[in-house]
Amino acid sequence: MVFDASEFVFEVPPEISRARRVLIKPCATYPVPYPVTTSQHMLSVIVESIRQVSDADIILLDGTPDGGPVNPVYQALGYNFPRVLTLDVKDCIWVEVDNPLPKPLAVPTFWVPNVILSSDYLITVAPVKILGGRGSLSLMNLLSVLPSAKYGRGELRGWQDLYNLGIDRVIADLYFTLPFDLGIVEARQKFTSGEDPTRGEVEDWGKIFIGEPYQVDCEAAAALGLKTGYLDLIEEARVEFDG
Repeated sequence: MVFDASEFVFEVPPEISRARRVLIKPCATYPVPYPVTTSQHMLSVIVESIRQVSDADIILLDGTPDGGPVNPVYQALGYNFPRVLTLDVKDCIWVEVDNPLPKPLAVPTFWVPNVILSSDYLITVAPVKILGGRGSLSLMNLLSVLPSAKYGRGELRGWQDLYNLGIDRVIADLYFTLPFDLGIVEARQKFTSGEDPTRGEVEDWGKIFIGEPYQVDCEAAAALGLKTGYLDLIEEARVEFDG
């Protein structure tokens, strides 16, 4: 579904009212405000709406490309919500999870924080970014739940090992391995950057997309004219997976 940003109200999915733990994955890899990262306003709307129907534990989870602490980033972005636990990927216990695809596209197993597996409802909330010509939406946002220490070596910080495998294939694999329940694309603005992911051009759009992560990325990519190769790969893999 797509909403005008000025009229957006987060309608809490009924599954959340039965959940004991809700995990929210914002885009919080840099201490730079929206549209580089998920806005404090958007997270506030989500958290307050959940609290109206549920006393579930609410967790924010993210990690940084260089493996540095993410809590200073949370603080810089104003992610200070009452009764919300903020977690750092690097401080979590990591477990190896099998990719359920019969023929993985790039990665047969992923190291992921165990808190994801123990959560009842998973939400990914991302701004619209075009980085080096590649669209980044709710599914690309999942990359930073993977511990960068496992996927980068020496001076190659971040998730360079995964980029070397073909990041579109990796994101497609991750979609099937970590089935997030809800994707929210915060398209009030569109951010376009070249080499520096914290600096670029900003264009107003005034929209919010919300739904199942694959579907919401398809809708947002079509509306915004974004190049997102992982969506085609997911569509192809789903035929075999569902069959």
